Amino acid sequence: MKFLIAGLGSIGRRHLRNLQALGEKDIILYRTRQSTLPDGELDGLLTETDLSAALAHKPDALIVANPTALHLDVAIPAAEAGCSILMEKPVSDSLERIDALDAALRAGKRQLLVGFQFRFHPTLRKAADLLKASSIGKPLSFHVHWGEYLPSWHPWEDFRSGYAARPDLGGGVILTLCHPLDYVRMLLGEVEALWAFSDSLNLGLPVEDTAEIGLRLMDGTIGSVHVNYNQVPPTHRWEIVGSGGTMQWDNTDGVLQMYTTAKKAWERFTPAEGFERNVMFLDEMRHFIKVTRREVDPICTLEDGRHALELALAAQRSSKLEQIVRFFD
Repeated sequence: MKFLIAGLGSIGRRHLRNLQALGEKDIILYRTRQSTLPDGELDGLLTETDLSAALAHKPDALIVANPTALHLDVAIPAAEAGCSILMEKPVSDSLERIDALDAALRAGKRQLLVGFQFRFHPTLRKAADLLKASSIGKPLSFHVHWGEYLPSWHPWEDFRSGYAARPDLGGGVILTLCHPLDYVRMLLGEVEALWAFSDSLNLGLPVEDTAEIGLRLMDGTIGSVHVNYNQVPPTHRWEIVGSGGTMQWDNTDGVLQMYTTAKKAWERFTPAEGFERNVMFLDEMRHFIKVTRREVDPICTLEDGRHALELALAAQRSSKLEQIVRFFD
């Protein structure tokens, strides 16, 4: 198969290395040369700076790893050219043109996988199975906390110039750290309403660096998602309280813990020995290769990506208008 990678920042480089590790060699790069990373590892690879020229090579698959606001500029023409697509999250910074992308994919009988890599985390998937089996009874409440320190993400560049800090590129902590808005749906179901407070509190950015999002799910479960760009050390964890127990997860070690009223003890579920962050991305790429070969359907579809984006944009709108946003009216 032939792969085209659009965007060669840190995540584009990760996907390139993972494709190579999985034995894929027919790889084309499409780039505008805005990356601040050195070009050494790209030497010898076919590179185009014009999208039409890149698509003229007739790639089977496209990996969209450019800034959020530019995703659809690449994805729609590639879908029209017959590519399967792996698109980094969020799918865009606006709902405009999502329908056009969907139509192009359907016309070419191709599919899109959204790069919410936590869908491939082994203990998150274990949690989904346990919740489906009602292991802690009916979920009643939940809290997700994810804090990062943005200035440490890309030490080789001024953090203020990166996509995560720029409104014109789809930055801000709500869009950039939108993973929980996807995995809450995966674990617990659809959102009925939300409210949010957000602001730029610390880093002097033109986008929000802190947000608190309250959620009510369709089944009545109540919870919240907190995200920030200011926390040292980084912290990413969640807790779900059910009618028959409690479930806790921490990304630091990937351990899932569950306490049930039936057993009156904590059970621990740990990732396999040797698990580290890139394992999720490798599993995601293996899955995408199968999607491109039409062997499986994507486990995170464009529709899933649209839902997560709707929630993120609703949180931004709620904070701006100081209003609750309701869905499924």
